Amino acid sequence: MAFKPKEQALEITIPQIKLNQLVLTLVGDSPLICHAWSEKAKREMLAKQMKKATTGKGAKDPLNDFTDSMYWLTEKPVSPTMEDISRAQFGFPAVAFKSAAVDACSYASGISKVQARGAFHISSDMVHIQGVPEMREDMVKIAMGTADIRYRGEFRDWRVSLSIDYNVVVLSAEQIVNLFNIGGFAVGVGEWRPQRDGSFGRFHVV
Repeated sequence: MAFKPKEQALEITIPQIKLNQLVLTLVGDSPLICHAWSEKAKREMLAKQMKKATTGKGAKDPLNDFTDSMYWLTEKPVSPTMEDISRAQFGFPAVAFKSAAVDACSYASGISKVQARGAFHISSDMVHIQGVPEMREDMVKIAMGTADIRYRGEFRDWRVSLSIDYNVVVLSAEQIVNLFNIGGFAVGVGEWRPQRDGSFGRFHVV
């Protein structure tokens, strides 16, 4: 009878991921325009997808549209006033800033978007906007060329702080700062940013 040789245990060495943390402060170079999905818009979209009967659109409420366009960090009152807004804190999705830095790879050499996307992460979903919002009125084109008036929150003087975890084997702190600087100029965040043929939402690293 033939005997199989005893298999030896294979020792596998897994290199550790070398992580570090970096805190960046970004200062706005042009106004940041917010356009969050309101609860009303979400309900209307869901009702349409579920083919539910809906009523006609109500009268436009500029103040309500303005308050609904922003990402509230403090509890949002049922019917916010301008005084409530002056005391409240607002945020912006962290993924928007990461996307700006990743897309900056198109304007920098030495790193691809795939590498950058996995090399660093912002440690929160929403970042606090330091600044006071103002109501912005814009004429916009919607479906079939119809014009509409939009009221949105705009931060003219603003800054944010980002806490970033990064893999030092893939990217250095200097490279990350460079990507955010380029992304702030060439890509931007929010509505009408450079990436969307606008000039709003530009920023630089302090």
